Amino acid sequence: MSKDCYDLIIVGAGVVGCAAAKAFAEDGRKVLLLERDLSEPDRIVGELMQPGGIQALKELGMEECVEGIDAIACYGYGVYRQGQLVDIPYSTNPSTGKQHRGMAFHHGRFIQNLRKSAAGTAGVTVKEMTVSNLIENDNDKVTGVVAYKADVEEKFYAPLTLVADGIFSKFRKDFTTRKTKITSHFVGLLMHDLELPFPQKGLVVIAKPSPILMYQIAPHDLRVLVDVPGETLPQADELKQYMLQVILPQLPPYMQDKFEKAIETERLRPMPSGFLPPTPNQRQGTLMLGDAFNIRSPLTGGGMTVALQDVLTVRELLSTQNVADFNETDLVVQATDALHWKRKSYSTSINVLAMSLYTLFAAQDKYLMVLQNGCFEYFKTQNLQGPVNLLSAVHPSPLLLVYHFFAVAVYSIFIMYKEGGLVNVPKNMYQSVIVLYTASVTILPYLWEEFKG
Repeated sequence: MSKDCYDLIIVGAGVVGCAAAKAFAEDGRKVLLLERDLSEPDRIVGELMQPGGIQALKELGMEECVEGIDAIACYGYGVYRQGQLVDIPYSTNPSTGKQHRGMAFHHGRFIQNLRKSAAGTAGVTVKEMTVSNLIENDNDKVTGVVAYKADVEEKFYAPLTLVADGIFSKFRKDFTTRKTKITSHFVGLLMHDLELPFPQKGLVVIAKPSPILMYQIAPHDLRVLVDVPGETLPQADELKQYMLQVILPQLPPYMQDKFEKAIETERLRPMPSGFLPPTPNQRQGTLMLGDAFNIRSPLTGGGMTVALQDVLTVRELLSTQNVADFNETDLVVQATDALHWKRKSYSTSINVLAMSLYTLFAAQDKYLMVLQNGCFEYFKTQNLQGPVNLLSAVHPSPLLLVYHFFAVAVYSIFIMYKEGGLVNVPKNMYQSVIVLYTASVTILPYLWEEFKG
């Protein structure tokens, strides 16, 4: 094999690219990992990993990547709504007897550890170069990439190229005609030396018009993500006023002064939030994973968990035991086809939970508000092991998600009757049907998008 030929080329040294490089190299493949910029990334998402992601990281032998970066263990969430606060802890791992644990961290520090782990794996070559094109043969099969740095252009060849170039992927259009449906922007900022209501737990503020997410990413750094609805963001001055006039009054009173100070001193950084359902792989010689391939709301912090689980699934399907040589195109195609359906067992529940929960927490419609109120009251019951296991991705299941979602809908109707009293029973009988219909049109379209392939 010549110096410019590999078994696998990976475009993008983010979470997926680094994990896949290590996984395939340890399986005996010669891997080239290409990244346009190997300096530490500076992003406002990809900073909270659910327990399911931590488990996947351990299975990949990369658990040390969350060490030495001032990461903060996360053991659940608090939810704040209209002055009321509910504690939602993660469940206990029955195999260890210990509480499930997520991790929160500065994204860039974590990525640098992942890159170090990948680069230190025998069989992995890392190059700082920008991939400009995919190389195709006469049969439209991708056989490599064209990459450049400064004025120097090189061609690299491999029977399989994994594209993982992130949410703003330049190659997505070559794989799917689907577009990301942008629903809002999460605007990020840092607050310093502020304790959340429940130590080592994130906080979700159910505000109007949409939710706010907070979690500690370092001993002195608290990440705040304010969701701003709409496909476009207000101008800078207008956005600042929105934060001060609309968002600030809805936060817990003790943190309002520090939030106001952060608005004045910290950089407000937006990131689009939306939904991009996965598409079956249809290009020979290629595979697309990560945010380039599948996007969901950051509200539940499930993105990195899906990404790492995808790497584990691909590692199994394309192992040397199943596909000895990636030049065996038919076997590779069979494996990538199988990926689309095998990943449904975990990705569907994580994706659909993120989007449906966001819809509830950003409720404007009267009947969505009934569901939101019922959801918050359901949190108070503390009968949450099933929903929490879905949120933390330790027991992802599409069927369980549907069951618990409609259980919350029924409970919402119960709360509506309870709060309405006898005088409103006739009206509530009619409204119950609409609430169930609203629940259905909240979750089922996302399930359809996930499964229609």
